[in-house]
Amino acid sequence: MAKKRIKSDYSSIFDDNSMLDEAENLSTLRVTEIEPNKNQPRKNFDKEALEQLASSIRENGVLQPLLVRPLSTGNYQIIAGERRWRASKIAGLSEIPVVIRDDLSEEQVMQIALIENLQRENLNPIEEALGYKELIDNYNMTQDELAKTLGKARSSIANSLGLLTLPKTVKDLLSDGELSAGHCKALKSIKDPALMTEIALRAADGELSVRSIEAIAKREAKKDEEKTSEMKPRLAYYTEVELSLAEMLGTKVKIAEGKKTNTLQISFDSKEQLEGIMKELIKNN
Repeated sequence: MAKKRIKSDYSSIFDDNSMLDEAENLSTLRVTEIEPNKNQPRKNFDKEALEQLASSIRENGVLQPLLVRPLSTGNYQIIAGERRWRASKIAGLSEIPVVIRDDLSEEQVMQIALIENLQRENLNPIEEALGYKELIDNYNMTQDELAKTLGKARSSIANSLGLLTLPKTVKDLLSDGELSAGHCKALKSIKDPALMTEIALRAADGELSVRSIEAIAKREAKKDEEKTSEMKPRLAYYTEVELSLAEMLGTKVKIAEGKKTNTLQISFDSKEQLEGIMKELIKNN
């Protein structure tokens, strides 16, 4: 079965709106009538950030209504705005402005909650990447649609998703704030997972900067190229030519293979030997 998707404009749900009396379906509910969605993607709420938001609400009120839906119990469930609801409780508000929607499916509710988290919360890079992945995998959204919905460049979405391919230890360091996204972007150029993890741990300890990691990645890439070049099977024809020329010229001959151009190397010990080689080459021309 195809995944359901919200057809309305996301921006109409999430844009800041200080003119509350112009919002459609605007109502006021008691804080105690509202309950969070236990299945909402965001589980952890920063206490300090909530206190700051509560302080702002005490001073200015709630400038953007919550999005809620009615429940059979008579209460209302939060679709978007749980941080505002929690901060309003801390601020001591008894009522809060809401917009009531009763036309959304379970999948649509989860989709809106996830998008709000990506727009509103200070997610760490891995949480953000997992959010993008869930929207793509479970709600049939493309990277282009995500970028447009969230107001981000498509390359930003792609780079974020790329972080999920990092080794677990590296992802944990990034989640915990011990590594930056810049560190991880440089680390992704290192192909060996074990080496990448080792370098990541050193960077987390403050031993390596982003530029240092980039230098290591370039050095490892060069080693890989050299190794690949050594492993490349040599044409048997080259060996035959080397033997034939060495026999004809009476000296050592070698064909050196390069990335784009190959080189024929003819050895000589003296001016006299070089002249002899020249005469032999002219004679056989």
